[in-house]
Amino acid sequence: GYKGPQASAEGVQQDLLPLVEGTTVTTKNNVQIKTDKILFICSGAFHSVKVSDMLAELQGRLPIRVHLKPLSKEDFYRIITEPKYNLVNQHVAMLATEGVELEVTDDAKMEIARIAAHVNSTVQNIGARRLITITEKVMEDLSFNAPDKKGEKVVVDGEYVRKAVEGLINKVDLTKYLL
Repeated sequence: GYKGPQASAEGVQQDLLPLVEGTTVTTKNNVQIKTDKILFICSGAFHSVKVSDMLAELQGRLPIRVHLKPLSKEDFYRIITEPKYNLVNQHVAMLATEGVELEVTDDAKMEIARIAAHVNSTVQNIGARRLITITEKVMEDLSFNAPDKKGEKVVVDGEYVRKAVEGLINKVDLTKYLL
């Protein structure tokens, strides 16, 4: 039965079934959308569930199953460097509104990527969302103290990143070892 907020829980599957089978949904703007011609991709939502644990009706509606490999540190690095409006650039822009010039070195970006891959492999693999956790932790003090640093240039390097997130690095999800 339903045991909590997991996306793969039976209650959630029951809620998803009508959408996947085809129904009409009304959006918050009162627009009606038919779901019978929509391709549903449930990427990551059911990664911890065996096919046999899914509702039979849902198994039939999601016939193709692909196993994705976890993101590597190289993947994380690309995510925080290649998009024009990546997380690091967003923080640089946000601090610029406070009059702080933020420079994040390549070493810092590589360290953020390495830590994200490490924490995903030791705690819980939440994919690229891990970057939000890591970058928020790295920028926490800077964001909070930005008004006091107006007119200054702040450089974030690999060592700064390691110090900022050292508490996260040492956490291990021990529940995966319990029977």
